[in-house]
Formats: sequence, C-alpha cells, structure tokens
Amino acid sequence: MRRGQKTSAEQIVLKLRQIEVQTAHGRSLTLACKEAKLSEQSYYCWRKEYSGLQVDQAKKMKELGRENARLRRLVADLSLEKQALADVAAGTL
Repeated sequence: MRRGQKTSAEQIVLKLRQIEVQTAHGRSLTLACKEAKLSEQSYYCWRKEYSGLQVDQAKKMKELGRENARLRRLVADLSLEKQALADVAAGTL
C-alpha cells in the first residue's frame, strides 16, 4: 500500500490471511510481509485488531467505529450546550 493511503477492512483481513497462509507454508514473517507490501509493525497492529474476523465482520466493526465516533461528538456538543445554558440561567456570564 502507498504511504498515507487508507486500507479498507476487507483488504486488511485479506492481507492478514495471505500472510498467515505464507507463514504456514514455512515462509518467514518478514518475507511474507514484504511480499504483501506491508510493514511488520502494521501487521502486528492489524493482527491485534482484526485477528479471527471474517470480511463482513471487519466491515461491520469499521462502520460501528465510525458511528461511535459520531455519537461521541454529538454527546460532547450537547454537553457543551447544556453547560452554556446552565451558566446563562445562573447568571454567571
């Protein structure tokens, strides 16, 4: 993958499977990662997050992560508004 390019969940799972197959056939992890155009660091990070997932499960996990981030921003905005209204109502402005 090119540096800075986002990788989809499906691509991540497929690359992890490809590396697992190659290492099972006796190839070293370094060579398998190099052939998949992936750093060992990325491999270990992705393996920690996506190990054992199917493609559709990984896709769903990414969608849930985006939804969770959106909801967290929404709660933060509403909390800020609530605090501002409480300050106005208390006359502390």
